[in-house]
Amino acid sequence: MSTLRAGSIVCLVVLCSACPQKDEPRPENVVAQTGAAPANIVGRVVADAHSGEVVLVLRHWRAEPRSHIGIYCPIRTWGYDKIQGTVENLGHVISATSVANILKRHGIVPAPERGKTSSWRTFLQAHWQSIAACGFFTAEVWTPRGLVTIYTFLVIHLATRRVEIAGTTPSPDGIFMAQIAKNLTDPVDGFLVGKHFLIRDNDGKFSGGFDGILKDEGIDVVRTPYKAPNANAYAERFVRTIKHECLNRMIFFGIAPLRRAQREFLAHYHRERNHQRIANAIIEPGDEVGSTAGKIECEERLGGMLRYYRRAA
Repeated sequence: MSTLRAGSIVCLVVLCSACPQKDEPRPENVVAQTGAAPANIVGRVVADAHSGEVVLVLRHWRAEPRSHIGIYCPIRTWGYDKIQGTVENLGHVISATSVANILKRHGIVPAPERGKTSSWRTFLQAHWQSIAACGFFTAEVWTPRGLVTIYTFLVIHLATRRVEIAGTTPSPDGIFMAQIAKNLTDPVDGFLVGKHFLIRDNDGKFSGGFDGILKDEGIDVVRTPYKAPNANAYAERFVRTIKHECLNRMIFFGIAPLRRAQREFLAHYHRERNHQRIANAIIEPGDEVGSTAGKIECEERLGGMLRYYRRAA
């Protein structure tokens, strides 16, 4: 009893409440003794009548984990005999064959096959501290040649929400992407040092050289499915944030003002902005954060577009 989560026991009890008791006659015995099946019995109802209840036993695979390290209910790995035996231990009868048939009809593969695949959520939570995500966003800049689209490449660490603007260019070609990969994996100050996975979409700007350099440094590139922006939700959310709070409110004459705006926003993002997904904390808080001593001052960036209230030192 102590080795199972409370929710698992509840599911088993629900299953057991619908199964025949050991001292109750089984449907096939009723047919043999009376020559006719009860009105509510059609064929092997021991399997068919309780399909929903049996599936509940393994529904814990999709439940929320206990923490961000991917701990799930052990029922996820149980085979047909294990489920059948557990039900027997609780005083109820259902055959392993019936369990197998029910699970197969609901698309649940045998236990040995379950460990070969995992959901996207399971992958993220199991490797939470070692995953980064990346992506591009654009901004329109006025130049002597007219309006030019500038591409910016960002990388975000999922666990801490730290972000690095890895490069800004009007033409993100293979040479640019290769240099970005080298910078990110630099052994001294590379943003991806200590990371094992990098999530990216299927944008054509990612070259084979970019993936190859990362692979040589021991970083696995995980490509999201096509037309599935939510698979790279953390990078997409940062893009929305920087555009909504900063870039969409400005007009840039040249690439230098754009880079300055990005630097100012990153400083605000890391040192002055609270983040709901990390307990509404600041990523890199100063010593004055949380203090009640000193005069309250308002710090401004980009002409007052970004504001932060702090205690004077």
